Amino acid sequence: MAKFLLDSGDEWQLLSYMAKYDSTLDTLFSALSDPTRRDVMERLGKGTQTVTELAANYDMALPTFTAHLAKLEAAGLIKTRKSGRIRTCEIHPDALNPIDGWLAEQRNIWEARLDRLDDYVLNLMKDRQNGTRPKD
Repeated sequence: MAKFLLDSGDEWQLLSYMAKYDSTLDTLFSALSDPTRRDVMERLGKGTQTVTELAANYDMALPTFTAHLAKLEAAGLIKTRKSGRIRTCEIHPDALNPIDGWLAEQRNIWEARLDRLDDYVLNLMKDRQNGTRPKD
């Protein structure tokens, strides 16, 4: 659980992280958490389709399927437009940018950690080869 004492650097980091918290990522990951919705995104990545065309591949009632579309649209992942009785769906090209940014940050953090671990292990191996004691 989170601590809220403000007398050490760790808690300041926690508060700093919370200040940068963006619920957009939660919304995007939630929308993409369902395999049906991910499949719809993949299909729309190939081009615009009508709701009827999209729904034809799924064994579910149309209201259930349109609820999936509504979740994708609410997350900003797709756009729909209605012309008469036909609703057309298309992917929103920049919608995944927040996820890309977050993943890049995580990748940088973990690459730096793994680089430090690699350096530590290499130094341990050198120390063992030289018969010296590792420095803590």
